[in-house]
Amino acid sequence: MKANETRVDKFLASNETTFTIPVYQRNYDWTKVQCQQLFKDILAVGADDDQSAHFIGSIVYVHDDVYTASGLTELTIIDGQQRLTTLTLIYIAIYRFVLSEGNDNLAQRLFKTYLINEFAEESEKLKLKPTDNNKLALSQILSPNSAIKQVGYSRIIDNYRYYESCINSANVDVILKGMTRLIFVDISLDRQKDNPQRIFESLNSTGLELSQADLIRNYILMGLPRSAQEALFSKIWEPIEANARNYETNESRVSDFIRDYITMKQRDIPNKAAVYEKFKERYPVPNSTELKDALDEIRDFSILYAKLINPISEPNIYISEELKYINTLEINVAYPFLMRVYKDYNETKIDEGTFVSVLRLVQSFAWRRFLVGLPTNALNKIFMTLYDRVNPNAYLHSIEQSLVQRSGIQRFPNDSEIISIIKERDIYNTKSKTRTYFFDRLENHKNNERVDVRSALVTVEHIFPQNPDAEWRLHLDDAEYAQLTDQYLNTIGNLTLSGNNGKLGNKWFEDKKNMNVEGGEQGYAFSRLWLNRDLKDSPTWGVAQVIARSENIAARCLEIWPAPPVDITIDPSDEEVNIFDAEEPKHKKLEYAVFFGRKVEFTQVAKLYVDVLRQLLDLQPEAFHGTKLGERIQLTNDKTMLRQALAISDDYFVEGNIDSTLKFDRLKVALAELGVEDELLVKYA
Repeated sequence: MKANETRVDKFLASNETTFTIPVYQRNYDWTKVQCQQLFKDILAVGADDDQSAHFIGSIVYVHDDVYTASGLTELTIIDGQQRLTTLTLIYIAIYRFVLSEGNDNLAQRLFKTYLINEFAEESEKLKLKPTDNNKLALSQILSPNSAIKQVGYSRIIDNYRYYESCINSANVDVILKGMTRLIFVDISLDRQKDNPQRIFESLNSTGLELSQADLIRNYILMGLPRSAQEALFSKIWEPIEANARNYETNESRVSDFIRDYITMKQRDIPNKAAVYEKFKERYPVPNSTELKDALDEIRDFSILYAKLINPISEPNIYISEELKYINTLEINVAYPFLMRVYKDYNETKIDEGTFVSVLRLVQSFAWRRFLVGLPTNALNKIFMTLYDRVNPNAYLHSIEQSLVQRSGIQRFPNDSEIISIIKERDIYNTKSKTRTYFFDRLENHKNNERVDVRSALVTVEHIFPQNPDAEWRLHLDDAEYAQLTDQYLNTIGNLTLSGNNGKLGNKWFEDKKNMNVEGGEQGYAFSRLWLNRDLKDSPTWGVAQVIARSENIAARCLEIWPAPPVDITIDPSDEEVNIFDAEEPKHKKLEYAVFFGRKVEFTQVAKLYVDVLRQLLDLQPEAFHGTKLGERIQLTNDKTMLRQALAISDDYFVEGNIDSTLKFDRLKVALAELGVEDELLVKYA
């Protein structure tokens, strides 16, 4: 193996050389995000004469003196094809631009130096030899006299069009200079001496990938002098790392914490893998005053975050208890909201009772939604903006009002929904922590002698067993037996807690109720648990008893997880509503919409239709090309096929000659197909 530091332009200018992408490599899949970052780097290094080079990583290839039929040296790229392909696209975009500007000499130099092997056969001329579909796309964009037509789907065309749109007479010289300053590690393997597969695996699979927190820490500290690094680390970063850590598992939660902090500050939830990039976007200048002030605030919020993830560290027993419940329910999406409320409590803007009430309200909201089966991902956006609606003069009431006002999939389920769902909801097969939370709250409500339902000695017991003894059939007719088996087996009406589950087993109800083997008082009749209180007086067990018990438990649920005592008449026209819950837009105008957390002020449905489809196409283009989704929205690159062509990109169009209701229907289809149903809210004028 040979490794050298090499300039990109010198590498691509290698004489009579083909860079081959083998078929076993993954497809070229860089998105506009990666392309934009590379382009920004090129512009930056090209414009800064004090910066002689910019490192872009490594390119690994096999060089074993293999030659093509045309006598060209063939280098098989095993790592770095994404960068190499993208750099080629930039050179093609520059070539076509300078050619269009009439600078034939420069165009030919670029063409013959970086893009083709001039004296090779026609089929071997391309220096870069990607896989078949990408090769066809590359050939199209390389020819200035041919129209670019999509054949299948290739990101090569999309990314080329992006670079084509970026290059102009004002920046082309800077870009060319920047390209000459790009360097990489050129790793050449000899197949006879090296094991390319093993090296490839070590490059891509071994070692620990840097976490988002690691990247942020390095970004903050790396450019500082040693003494300043040590001071900042001990004063700021070390406390953050200590606070944002789960005490029980010793797991670092710094990446999650900073994600929540950015969400809190920007009202925008970063992707877990993009926290570092969002952090850099917010604080683009390392060691700036803005970043230093933010780090002080981040450290202060990390103290509160430590209590959220480690309730045992909160000295107030009432607050600690509610935080434990929130942890058990894993309502982590509420942290950006709760950090601000916690700060208000610490600064005595609210008292203990208000804070505890907010914590209980969050539980009621999340738990009722869980019981009814509303999607959990809707909670992200709800809690992201909830603090904005806090009225300091009516703190708790304003939060209650905001939650109760919501409709559709964001709604606060009412009492009648809870009473109805309790009878039929499968509780037994829910996640263990969730089930434990439910039984804990049910059993210990207003109970000063707490029962540790988390103890291994206390387990969930089916009153009508999962595998009942034959005696059950003697007491129940076939229809009732089938109902208990198929409909009510795992519902709360048929479940209880017991420290004698193994002994009670599958026995008939009366035997389980009265069991007292060797004075052990194993039966329900001897239990001190609230959940077994009503079983003592029940002479038998069947469907009627399960229903009656579920109604009794439902009434207790309404006490434990109450709906806010806020009476609000909701006028749908006054609310932002999810497009799936919105009234038909026929004869209506929009005031605005919110898409991916960004407010867009469109009054016409047609303009919203184009804007949303344009963003979705940019987000997941492969979902639209040659798919049923593409057919449903009538996506085409031939606008003559449409009665009224609406452009949703430079090259693609959809039908505009449809009414507003159908436009909404097609948007719903696209949102559902891409799994982003909760991302579009509309507000009617």
